[in-house]
Amino acid sequence: MDDLRIRAAVPKDLDAVLAFWKVAAEGTSISDDSTGVERLVSRDPEALILAERGGELAGTVIAGFDGWRCHLYRLAVHPEHRRRGVGSALLAAAEERFVRLGGRRGDAMVLDRNDLAHHTWRAAGYAPEPQWSRWVKHLTE
Repeated sequence: MDDLRIRAAVPKDLDAVLAFWKVAAEGTSISDDSTGVERLVSRDPEALILAERGGELAGTVIAGFDGWRCHLYRLAVHPEHRRRGVGSALLAAAEERFVRLGGRRGDAMVLDRNDLAHHTWRAAGYAPEPQWSRWVKHLTE
């Protein structure tokens, strides 16, 4: 893992990130477009964290902090780079960011059907809280 580089995304990375998510992420989001990702990076330049190996995008995580809560989204690792510490390195970077900003607890959006992700999150010390449900209302179509 010596050649793994962790860094914040910059605007020139966004097209590559969107293409990457089509290969590496489970499911899609209403925000998976240039406008949504540009807004994220513009509003919080350190929120989208990238992992690169050999100059190639190997993984992503969004570490959003609103001043109150720490939210993790889009932890995605390219299939060719899985089980090589990329996800752990991304989560460590996200957690370090949260602590630096004063965050106290991280929560993650994890698809119920994504069993591989469940293993990853549990191994990182996260657990589902069955007393909570995600309630959603789409504001645009």
